[in-house]
Amino acid sequence: MSDNEFDVAVILNYYAPYVSGLTIHTQRLAEGLARRGRRVAVVAGQHDASLPLREVLGGVEVFRAPVRWTIGRGLVSPQFVSLARRVARASAIVNPHVPMLEVAPLALAVRDRPFVTTHHMDLWLPSGIVNTAARRAVDVSTWAAMRRSDAVVLNSADQARGSKLWPLIKRRNWRGIAPPCLDRRGGKPRYRDGGGLHIGFLGRIVEDKGIEYLIRAFQQLADPRARLLIGGDWVNVAGGGIEDRLRPLIDGDERVRMLGLLGGDEIDDFYASIDVFALPSVAESFGTVQAEAMMADVPSVTTNLPGGRSPVLETGFGRRVPPRDPAALGRAISELAALTASERAEGGRRARQLYGVDRFLDSYEELFRQVTPMDDSSSVIGARRRGTLMR
Repeated sequence: MSDNEFDVAVILNYYAPYVSGLTIHTQRLAEGLARRGRRVAVVAGQHDASLPLREVLGGVEVFRAPVRWTIGRGLVSPQFVSLARRVARASAIVNPHVPMLEVAPLALAVRDRPFVTTHHMDLWLPSGIVNTAARRAVDVSTWAAMRRSDAVVLNSADQARGSKLWPLIKRRNWRGIAPPCLDRRGGKPRYRDGGGLHIGFLGRIVEDKGIEYLIRAFQQLADPRARLLIGGDWVNVAGGGIEDRLRPLIDGDERVRMLGLLGGDEIDDFYASIDVFALPSVAESFGTVQAEAMMADVPSVTTNLPGGRSPVLETGFGRRVPPRDPAALGRAISELAALTASERAEGGRRARQLYGVDRFLDSYEELFRQVTPMDDSSSVIGARRRGTLMR
């Protein structure tokens, strides 16, 4: 470790300040390790041209490769692989987060150090010839990187076994590590409007979240006091948001509120304002937002997809429904609305036992020690930098 400039290089396409479940996951990993005294670098694409190519965020050195153009959600950056390779070669452990098209050439370029791939989910894109080709290319790249990996991390065993890559994953050194979730109890119900049932969704306003099915399910409720609170960004979203498709479905129903992007205490207040959380995704790997809702004593209904259903399966604090089924979604919401205060408190307690940032970081550090012993004496933030990376 003493000859490396960084202890860990975290590599992915999008990073903060872009907001998604994956970027929140990696930011909490990188900054959490930095707080524990690890020297951490992040390599990502410069998804916003106003962002600096290099900066320190939360004790983490962030390197960004200029982006030439975008294709859907994909960033096209000719410099990305070379930058990632350079940072990886100056790091003791390389931790790419996939799906990511560039992961195979990166894996081939850094064979001389431990390679730990975090597989968030099988790539999902809307149907179409171009998207089908993109999915296949990413799958091939991910497969090649996993074959080279010293370890593979997934969000749960359920996600691993449901992946199309399971035939390879099961032969690797793999484990499920639940994403880092925050205990968001203590918020104020600032978004609550009256005493009716309040249902909440939080996430990117994109097609794979299945929000239109939630709107249709909500519209089955005749109660004028009921409310549907939809929080999330539809402006700065890779591939474009679908807010313009949702407005006609809402059709002037004043019980439905589009809250926009929420952050910080606003998220705590959001959970304090709702009775039931809904994550009606058609593609999902875990759903940190639903686990955090559960930790705040709010039950969740989600679709019965490998990975996305894990928090409900592991806690019993929710319901699973088929994807794209508003009727089943509506019935499940009504069942969860009837839970007692004691049932909600017990569900929240179980969720807090299973999910949390410290547990997550402990699991990653244990894995990193297994693939290469970490010498604490040489990994203190602020220690003398060795090498000439990016000088």
